[in-house]
Amino acid sequence: MLMNKIPTNRFQISLLIMLVLFSPLAIDIYLPALPLISETFHVKHTYAQGTITWFLFSMGVGQLFAGPLADRYGRKIIAICGVYIYAVSAYMAWLANSIELLLTARVVQGLGACTTSVAAFATVRDVFGPEKSGRMISYLNGAICFIPALAPILGSYLTQQYGWRSNFSFMAIFAVIVGTLLLIGMKETNPSLEKQKVFKLERYISVLSNTNFLFHASLCMISMAVILAYVTSAPIVLMDQMGLNMNEFTFWFGVNAVINIMAALFAPKLMDYKGTQFALTVGITTMLIGGTLMLLLPSHQFAWAFMLPIFMSSVGFALVLGTAAGKALAPFGDKAGTAAALVGLFQMSGAGIVVSAVQRLHLDAQYTIALQMFLIAPAIVVLFSHRGKMWHQRYN
Repeated sequence: MLMNKIPTNRFQISLLIMLVLFSPLAIDIYLPALPLISETFHVKHTYAQGTITWFLFSMGVGQLFAGPLADRYGRKIIAICGVYIYAVSAYMAWLANSIELLLTARVVQGLGACTTSVAAFATVRDVFGPEKSGRMISYLNGAICFIPALAPILGSYLTQQYGWRSNFSFMAIFAVIVGTLLLIGMKETNPSLEKQKVFKLERYISVLSNTNFLFHASLCMISMAVILAYVTSAPIVLMDQMGLNMNEFTFWFGVNAVINIMAALFAPKLMDYKGTQFALTVGITTMLIGGTLMLLLPSHQFAWAFMLPIFMSSVGFALVLGTAAGKALAPFGDKAGTAAALVGLFQMSGAGIVVSAVQRLHLDAQYTIALQMFLIAPAIVVLFSHRGKMWHQRYN
């Protein structure tokens, strides 16, 4: 087995963890500064929020290219190139003197971040195989969840002490350090570097024609859309509408991140004990309960009433994403990079499109988030169909 041939020591695992931190860091560290960015460039809040959605859209689309490149040239070289693109674009954002230049820098930064995500998850599939990759992805998601807990605290400090641009200088420095570590110590895990043409339509079609992949990648997309709707709306709801200061906002964001961490670390144990179908069912049900609470509680008046449904959705998100991402990648040992890229496309660009479409309904933020949670409801029917049961018997 490949798992026995590739060393999975603590340093290699640490590199994987660092690779998956780039995209959440690029979102969460400067969330407390979003109102200041709007102020600096004299634009509406939606333009500042666009620095998140455009980053995610670029990250998702970029994975269409990063995946096949990782299959052709290897995980390591793609990861290193992406990290340094991330560093340069963070420096561009630090220099930006208009919202247009900041948005441009964020699009480029998304292209850099997408390669780190593809390289990390393709490596997981290379090393841990179809059965254990979902569990490892859940543990990586647990590591990712530390960023929402810690990054806003750091971002709040940097913003208050040095201005909002310092968040981007921190990203650039972090990327240079990690890039150097990858250059020195990352092991290549691709079992067979392909010699055929890199971008072949058949590569994507063979993955997208797999109904197992489509269903589970769609679950990743819908669950990520809930988190994206929350992340883009929370600064406005909590700080502008409810009047919380930057430190109070950071507190609530941090509590939610801690809950997400606990759920992500619990997810693999639930999968081991009760199976992937049960884990998904619990995750989806929890998210639906969260949507119901968002409608019933006075979430437009009190921070706790807004955040309690978010806590529920974060638990659901952790259970759904860890399980569904592993199941989506399971059939594609020979195309792990391409499959990981397409999962990323669903999860990032797809989620961005879903959120943008729902936002066009011009509902209050609370109703928008609740609607995003309810979109996952039809998955229960598929999950308990004959085909759904077969998918979750295959690798249990």
